[in-house]
Amino acid sequence: MNNHKENMTYYNAHFVDSLVRSGVEHAVISPGSRSTPMALLMEEHPRLKTFILVDERSAGFFALGLAKSSQKPVVLLCTSGTAAANYMPAVAEAKISRVPLIVLTSDRPPELRDVGAPQTIDQLHLYGHAAKWFAEMALPEATETALHYVRTQGARAVFESLSSPSGPVHLNFPYREPLLPDYDGIYNRISIPAPVRLISGKKMPDRIIMDDVAKTLRGKNGLIIAGEISKSSVASAILSLSEKTGWPILADPLSQLRSNKSVMDSYDAFLRDDEIKDALKPAAIIRFGALPVSKALTLFMKRHHDIPHVIVDSGGGWRDPLHVATHMIHVDEAAFCIEMCTLLNESQTEWKTAWQSVNEAARSVMKKADGMDEGALFQQFLKGLPDGASIFTGNSMPIRDLDSFLFAGEQRIRVHGNRGANGIDGLVSTALGIAANGENVYAVMGDLSFFHDVNGLLAAKMNKLSMKVLILNNNGGGIFSYLPQASEEKHFERLFGTPAGLKFEHAASLFDCQYVRITSGAQLIEELNQEREGITILEAFTDRAINTEVHRTLWKEAVMQARKALL
Repeated sequence: MNNHKENMTYYNAHFVDSLVRSGVEHAVISPGSRSTPMALLMEEHPRLKTFILVDERSAGFFALGLAKSSQKPVVLLCTSGTAAANYMPAVAEAKISRVPLIVLTSDRPPELRDVGAPQTIDQLHLYGHAAKWFAEMALPEATETALHYVRTQGARAVFESLSSPSGPVHLNFPYREPLLPDYDGIYNRISIPAPVRLISGKKMPDRIIMDDVAKTLRGKNGLIIAGEISKSSVASAILSLSEKTGWPILADPLSQLRSNKSVMDSYDAFLRDDEIKDALKPAAIIRFGALPVSKALTLFMKRHHDIPHVIVDSGGGWRDPLHVATHMIHVDEAAFCIEMCTLLNESQTEWKTAWQSVNEAARSVMKKADGMDEGALFQQFLKGLPDGASIFTGNSMPIRDLDSFLFAGEQRIRVHGNRGANGIDGLVSTALGIAANGENVYAVMGDLSFFHDVNGLLAAKMNKLSMKVLILNNNGGGIFSYLPQASEEKHFERLFGTPAGLKFEHAASLFDCQYVRITSGAQLIEELNQEREGITILEAFTDRAINTEVHRTLWKEAVMQARKALL
């Protein structure tokens, strides 16, 4: 074994083993030449499961979904050059949505940078502020000092990705040729010391400060607003706080609270009316998680900016784009709820009853959606899901329809979405990453979202994954029909509607997927209950104008019924 090969082998083996012993279970590898030393050592490790995805953008989102599902850091590996740049959309989403990723980019050695070498770009701090932490790694050596260094960097990468708030980290590895390590059986041939153990704890509330917050909230009729929440312990603690205080919970679909029948689920419909907003004005708000999907709810919070507004965030973020916060509390959310349960007195039940009656009136209207418009199809889609299923919902209209039609207490399902940067790219791959962690995934998205990541289907074919995906094909960008741009008839279709005339039956054939065209809600339910291996594409064709009209009619009637309930 020559010295260069020994350096390459030992250095990368110590790093990969450090990742695994620090808690990494999965790696997503985008094939390439410069990443050969790391890829072979990853593939050789007996406790690391690898996935191969040839498209880097899809690979990034696949890793994002896998990490989102497992709540553990997932490694991404690619070669040098623009391959690394294709991870950027997933890295940006991971940063905002607080998903732990460890991005490893391979690079030319220093002497081949900025001198015209092929497949070379500036990869230092490539992801800018989107990466929580960056390290330019040393060239491989097998000295005791170098091996201790690389083991520590591996452990630190895991720690930094998980430290609150979780997010992506980036390590750039320069390699000189030759690139082939002596990898065969390496983990049986050498003894690798354990990496450094990095330990952190919860941010616990200070009793004096909590007493002060409780004085602000005590005796008031308030609301609890729950955005996207990933920890089940937080969701259960919020329910306990609601029961103790009598404060209603307005539960975003991504809060994982909609499985509880006591939460409010139709606020997006009735909070479109200013009279109702004022009649239901709270005296205080406590908010957990990310900003909710519903624009009606965010405008409601903005309208009532003159009340105590407490935002609780263990991640130490500043999730207040409305600029209404009066208290920003950076403590563990579950601990906050437990502490508040001991400090707040029970409030009058009339407040919660008023919200429940208005919510029930609006819900009864929203349930009337019928036919082949997207609202009705979404209801049928939800009815067809088995208990314990996982939904991955696309952005734009699908996530909003989920908000409108996922009725509280009717199903026990897990809900996922990419609501960090809210993009329509990478959705197929993210859903497949969730499926790769063993969840029974049913995805739903629009035609443009599916088109943006149709090549993500290759991940299912290469890694033997199964998933059903419903495409709501309205021939363009449906959400723009609800926005002010819709009034610009002269250029609307070309600039915003963007009808592409796509049908995805041929895409199904290309990637060996099964394809079914959906023509009724009953057929959709039947197809969702079919047991099939691999990917099943269910495509339903809808009309944007009809979708808009039906939604607006439902919202208008929901407001009318909600007003009656208030009286």
